[in-house]
Amino acid sequence: MMHTDQNPYAPGSGVRPPLLAGRDEELGAFDDLVSRTAAGRPGRGVVLTGLRGVGKTVLLDRMRDRASDAGWLVVELEGRSRPSGRACVRRQLAHGLALAARRLRGRGMTSQAATALAAVRSFGVAFGWVSVDLGVEPAVGRADTGVAEIDLQETVEDLAPALTERGTALLVVVDEVQDVDLDLLGALLTVQHRAVQRGWPFFVTAAGLPNSPAVLCDARSYAGRMFAFRQVGPLSRTSAESALRDPARAAGVLWDDDAARVVLDAADGYPIHLQTFAACAWATAVDGGTITRADAEAGVERGQAELDAGFFPGWWDRASELEQQYLRRVARASGTAAAVATVDAAPASASGWASVRRSLCEKGLLFMPGPDRVALTVPRLDAFVDGQATPDEGG
Repeated sequence: MMHTDQNPYAPGSGVRPPLLAGRDEELGAFDDLVSRTAAGRPGRGVVLTGLRGVGKTVLLDRMRDRASDAGWLVVELEGRSRPSGRACVRRQLAHGLALAARRLRGRGMTSQAATALAAVRSFGVAFGWVSVDLGVEPAVGRADTGVAEIDLQETVEDLAPALTERGTALLVVVDEVQDVDLDLLGALLTVQHRAVQRGWPFFVTAAGLPNSPAVLCDARSYAGRMFAFRQVGPLSRTSAESALRDPARAAGVLWDDDAARVVLDAADGYPIHLQTFAACAWATAVDGGTITRADAEAGVERGQAELDAGFFPGWWDRASELEQQYLRRVARASGTAAAVATVDAAPASASGWASVRRSLCEKGLLFMPGPDRVALTVPRLDAFVDGQATPDEGG
């Protein structure tokens, strides 16, 4: 039997896999930003877009680490779709700025650092976070209006000389960017735009659903020209095979060719499925040195049961009964993207399905890849939805 404590696979949302295969282009775009900034040249932040479960958060974490390794100050945000998320994300920003800015005190308190810290302190007071001691009083009449765009711009403007003095930069990393409220998102984009114009070492890098570029452009029309956009999709067959075989080989275990084919076919390139099926195949394997086809088939069956018990219900249960009816319509119309007119046929009420569709988009279960198309955000959710008990849908 395999030792479970030696299982090299890492299933789970946002969990780093043992090998980040097939993502060199995305990481290279961020490395280009870091190297150009070090050389004093303008660069663009990276925006990753894709369905859930393709590894965007893992990539974003790796970019954060590379920024930290380069000596940058890093602030992390995660968009929230619920109304209460607006204040929460602002507190995240204020707290993150304060924690990051403390590093400016490390090599002595210069006048530039004191000015920067005072602005950060003011920003924190204005947005409800004052517990981090920065060793200075809040700036008077600076970054304290309570208006996100004004205060963030003044904060970054005052941070810029201190950052330049120390040869570093400030990076704001935003996950679930499509869920950041338009007011704060617009502020981040405005300040990023101003930073490019004035040479401030400030950058935004983000990840979100496929509709994120449209959301960004809704917030500021020029957003589409500000970033290096990278669409993150399923892994290629070659990259998926590396992600499957190499971690096992490093642990002294081989995948039989038929076994590898079973898992690769079942995962279809989606990292969350690949890691889940591979971890389960490892756990069920009998021979300590080789994973066989029988092990792989048992692993896929067990892994699919795990996904059906946790990952998929976590999304399905967010939907009301009427919203679940609409999700069934999408799943039956198409596993990828369906025409709105097809899904909306025979509406359940006189007002049709528009409000239901809007609610599902706000909950992150649907997105619209075009004005007349609708699609699920979770890969292979359509198969799960199809297997749920179907109440009378009234048409």
